[in-house]
This record gives sequence, C-alpha cells and structure tokens, in this order.
Amino acid sequence: MSDFISPGWSTFVAAVTVLGLVACVVLLIIASRRQPSAADNTTGHIWDEDLRELNNPLPLWWMGLFVLTIVFAGAYLALYPGLGSSAGKLGWTSLGEHAAEVAQTRAAMAPVYAAFNGMAPEQLAKDPKAHAIGERLFANNCAQCHGADAKGSKGFPNLTDNDWLWGGSYDTIVETITKGREGNMPVMAPAVGTSEDVRNVANYVLSLSGSPHNELYAQLGKPKFAACAACHGPEGKGTQALGAPNLTDKIWLHGWGEAAVMAMVNNGKHNVMPAHGERLTPEQIKVLAAYVWGLSQSQGVAANP
Repeated sequence: MSDFISPGWSTFVAAVTVLGLVACVVLLIIASRRQPSAADNTTGHIWDEDLRELNNPLPLWWMGLFVLTIVFAGAYLALYPGLGSSAGKLGWTSLGEHAAEVAQTRAAMAPVYAAFNGMAPEQLAKDPKAHAIGERLFANNCAQCHGADAKGSKGFPNLTDNDWLWGGSYDTIVETITKGREGNMPVMAPAVGTSEDVRNVANYVLSLSGSPHNELYAQLGKPKFAACAACHGPEGKGTQALGAPNLTDKIWLHGWGEAAVMAMVNNGKHNVMPAHGERLTPEQIKVLAAYVWGLSQSQGVAANP
C-alpha cells in the first residue's frame, strides 16, 4: 500500500491531466486547419462509386464548445483540487464543505435544543418534543447496532432492561455516548488451565445464574474461577468500572450455554462502542442520553447509578 501513497503518484496524476489538456488543444488546432482539396471541395475519397467526402471546416458552434471545455477545465484545475495533490487557489475540500454544512445545520437547530436547557433528565425523558427528537437521534445513530426497538441483539446490548456493562445512570450514558467504550475480554484459557478446566469453569459460570449445567464440572471449576474474579468479582457479579458483565443473571450478550462460554474463555472478545462526541453536539447528546435512559425507566426498572 505504501506505493499508492507515494508523492510520485501525485506528480503522475498531475502530468497525465496536463498532457490530456494539451492533447485536446493540439487536436483542436489540427482539426481546424483546412487542407487543400480538389476544385469541387472534396478530399478525393469516394465510397460506393458516388459517395464523396467533402472538405468542409468544423462547425463554429462545435469549435466554440470545444474551446470553452478546455478553458473551463483549466480554470477548474487552477481553482479546485485536481492536479495531483494541489489544493487549488480556493483551497476547497470536501471535508471543509461538510464541516460548513454541519455548522450551518447546528446553528439552525440551536434554538430547538435551547428549549431543553436546564431540564432534568426526568423532565427530558417525559417531554414529548424531547422524546421525539431523541427517538430520531437514536434511529440515525444507534439503531444500526442496538436495533430500532433498542433491544439489541447478539453482541449488542439491550438498552431497555437494567443490565448495564458500564452503568446506566444518565451521566454515565452521556459519557458513553460522548467518549465511546472499549471492552476487552482477554483470552483466559492459559490462565484457567487445560481444556477440561475451561469446560469446568464454563459450567461454574452457568451455575452462577442458575442456568442448566453439570454440577460435578461446576464444582471442579469453582477454584479455577479465581482467574476470572479479577474482573467479574469473586461472586461473578461483574465490575462496571471495567465493563465486566454480571455473570449471575441470565443475560448473555455473546451467546448462552457451555459452548458459548467456553468460546469466550478460549478466544476472548473485543467490543467497541464508537464515540459520538464529534458527531453530535452536547445538546444532542443530552437529549439522546435522556431518551436512552428513559427506555429502561419505561420498563419499570431503575437504572444502576
């Protein structure tokens, strides 16, 4: 890939572009020259016995359009990016245009969000207008992973229950949306022991939530769980500061059963919640966080502080 970002490619592209314009000019000059012809204004070429090629000049409108095309191309390449890495006289970039459009849109929406200043999360969650805006923000930025109903899927948390990896308070949700989250379950098989030990630990983990398991394997796996307790706690109830899930409930983010738990221990897992702090304004994040916070409240449960 290093060959494709070499400065030499910029020079190559610029040279090809300039040569293309020069070739157009040369072609135009050659085509505009009227060669001497016979007295009857033909070139001497005859097809099908009587079909003769006339030596008429190019139409002026055609010549004019050709010239305008070349002039426009030259002016465009001087003002805008096009000659390799040249930024052009105007310094235009698609990124700059996007930023200007975003700033314009945010300025237009500022009065709408100003109405929510000073409102508590409880008020925002119940306000019909704020709820409608939060719902649209969720659909545009969050539903792709968490689903339109916010109930998630395998590998993507359900936001409508009370099971929070990093905490479900309003302030924590604001922090999660703004900065994103990165969870890492390391490969624990070497620390646990043999493949039989991994199987035993998986059964012990299942026993913590009262899920179907092999009791003998679970008892054998209990001492080996010490390798997991550093993150999940000695009782397996998780640690929100680390994003380590609670293993004592029956909520399984990455699949349930002996095989699924063993796969996590053997292979680990790396999850990323992207940061939206640069994508959304603080006012938008405030409304969106209130909407997400309100989803679990509407289920009759209180979010974890």
